[in-house]
Amino acid sequence: MAMSASTTPPITLAIAGSEATGGAGAQADLKTFQQLGTYGIAALTCIVSFDPKENWNHRFVPVEPQVIADQLEAVQSCYAGSLDTVKLGMMGSPATIDTVAAALESQDWKHIVLDPVLICKGQEPGHALDTDQALKARLLPLATFVTPNHFEAESLAGMPITSVEDLTEAARRIHESSGAAVLAKGGVRLEGPDAVDVYYDGQTLEVLRAPKVGEVAVSGAGCSLAAAITAELAKGAAPLEAARTAKAFVTAGIKARVSSNAPFDALWQGGAG
Repeated sequence: MAMSASTTPPITLAIAGSEATGGAGAQADLKTFQQLGTYGIAALTCIVSFDPKENWNHRFVPVEPQVIADQLEAVQSCYAGSLDTVKLGMMGSPATIDTVAAALESQDWKHIVLDPVLICKGQEPGHALDTDQALKARLLPLATFVTPNHFEAESLAGMPITSVEDLTEAARRIHESSGAAVLAKGGVRLEGPDAVDVYYDGQTLEVLRAPKVGEVAVSGAGCSLAAAITAELAKGAAPLEAARTAKAFVTAGIKARVSSNAPFDALWQGGAG
């Protein structure tokens, strides 16, 4: 029996890659959606598996564009009228970006959260550059919220970032070029005791701080942050409120992180309780 509208959870779609160890990608997105009370769906763009024999580099296999289009056709048809919030993660190729952009443009969206994954470790540099340029040209203009990490913020803003002041200027530049709300993440990359992120939406500027949990980045933090923002927006939160909640969620997940034999730990989405 179908649930009533009052008890049906918001629907959140992740268009992202699969990461086999579960720390990042669509796996992290779905766990985050579930933890925060939305009905999570994933359309896979690529398969990424770390290679323990080669310094844990990425082994990257793209999903065929037609298969991506088929997934999105199924999702959008199944939930037509109720799906208006999507999170974009790892794309991996210009062909994938074109396919995803076409699907996004086929309907109206309330929220498009872009986690602008610009580099996949192990990709050929020329291919990665083409992907970066396609992402900036095709997906960035569609986004309503962008969550670049330190490296991605430098690329999107066209400037080095070595301080909170730099991060703030980068957030302003990215907003001006995209029109989207921006949460530029300093994370552990900036010196100081706090992991600092900067929110800017053209009117409101806020620096979000939390004490660093170690000095090494944790797998899945960026994916989970963007997914948490997506979930909160789908539930009706304002963008800044969603950013604050997402940062607290990720900080708790880093504190409760899962250790492994890889040279990095993974965020646990259940850390927030």
